[in-house]
Amino acid sequence: MSDPENNWPAPPGDNAPGADAAAPLVPQEPALAAPVAAEAAVPEDLRAPWSWLELLLFLVYAFAASLAVSLLVALGALVVFGVSPWQLDKIPNGKATVLVLAQALWSGAAMLYFFGVARLRKGGPFWRALGWRELRLGRISGSRAVVLCLLGGMLLAVVVGVASDRVGKHGTLPIEEMFRNRGTVLMLMALGLLVAPLVEETMFRGFLYPVFARQFGVPAGIAITGVLFGLLHAAQLWGGWGQIALLIVVGIVFTYVRARTGTVWASYLFHLGYNGILFLVFFIYTGGLRHMPAP
Repeated sequence: MSDPENNWPAPPGDNAPGADAAAPLVPQEPALAAPVAAEAAVPEDLRAPWSWLELLLFLVYAFAASLAVSLLVALGALVVFGVSPWQLDKIPNGKATVLVLAQALWSGAAMLYFFGVARLRKGGPFWRALGWRELRLGRISGSRAVVLCLLGGMLLAVVVGVASDRVGKHGTLPIEEMFRNRGTVLMLMALGLLVAPLVEETMFRGFLYPVFARQFGVPAGIAITGVLFGLLHAAQLWGGWGQIALLIVVGIVFTYVRARTGTVWASYLFHLGYNGILFLVFFIYTGGLRHMPAP
């Protein structure tokens, strides 16, 4: 049979000779429908183009970068100070200088990895692929949203500071030893304000969190990311178990802010405000770094 109006063959149906009654009228593509539906169910801010493979590769890369940075640091200590890394304690400000430089170099290597992954996986513009989307807090955007996030981070730092005094600590924390020298503090301020918030938020809330949230759900993703963030800083607070626990809480709060707003911009500003108020209080307490704490 044919359609007399346009001379096209009539579609097979119940009355067509030899037609299969079970055959669909429109060809279906079930193999493609499921992934599309699954992708549509994932919130836009979690649709990162990488997965567990890139996370595992990052662990290997991070370890290799640490070794490379250690070799560079050892060479730098030998060239600049004329001593091995194990003798840096004998040089004023030597150990702190090397540690800050090593952290800055490793941070640069980490950002290079994220850039490479975003490019190779065709994740679109680098910053957007890593979760740096427009900042909006409900109907609030622009400078008002920026100020609110900064203030939120400052308030969090005050709360954590009060709680830290309550939980106490055992002896002097490793990080406190680096706040004895004015030059060291200035380097830490530069690292803590210009490098750490940018790199750590890109790594934890931009690179790691989307994979955890897609695999385990948003609440579990927030918790896992926050715990990893706190544990990364455990060496700086070793011996202060209450302080480490509080920093895990800080990591969870940062990740919750990222999840709630859908952008790393929000957690970055919280992080920047948090670090900024800590340095500001120390700056004021020491009279503009003129009266440093005694060993």
